[in-house]
Amino acid sequence: MKVGQKVLVISDTHGLLRPEVVALVRQADVVLHAGDVGRPEILEALGDATSGKVYAIRGNVDRVAPLNALPKTLLLELGGVWVYLLHDLNTLDLVPEVAGVQVVISGHTHQPKLEQRGGVLFLNPGSVGPRRFRLPIACAWLHLSGGQITAEPVTLEV
Repeated sequence: MKVGQKVLVISDTHGLLRPEVVALVRQADVVLHAGDVGRPEILEALGDATSGKVYAIRGNVDRVAPLNALPKTLLLELGGVWVYLLHDLNTLDLVPEVAGVQVVISGHTHQPKLEQRGGVLFLNPGSVGPRRFRLPIACAWLHLSGGQITAEPVTLEV
């Protein structure tokens, strides 16, 4: 029986799935995509690459079927930890501490960011899609075990 979960957090693929990301997906127990998927084939390829579950939400570019049917937000319990996904942190529609959420994951800005606020981990993994400006191509690992959370930002050299 597996003790913890290794969760790969990605965002803003914008229709591009890099081989470096697929290699990481193969190591993941769970994949979380924080929106702006870009093409349905991205989710199919993620599902094919992992033996675990893929969860994705809709971003502002996911306007056509079937991506427009993705949920805008998602609340998940993973490894004893409550995780809330939304694309744009500016649209946060709950108070994480009050809701019992321990991790808030967002995307949208393409800027990796990791911070603790009020006992809640806020994570933007950055973007693994097309490079924007001078921002890195980035994602993150969440290691979840017994209600404990460890975040590990990853910058891909591409």
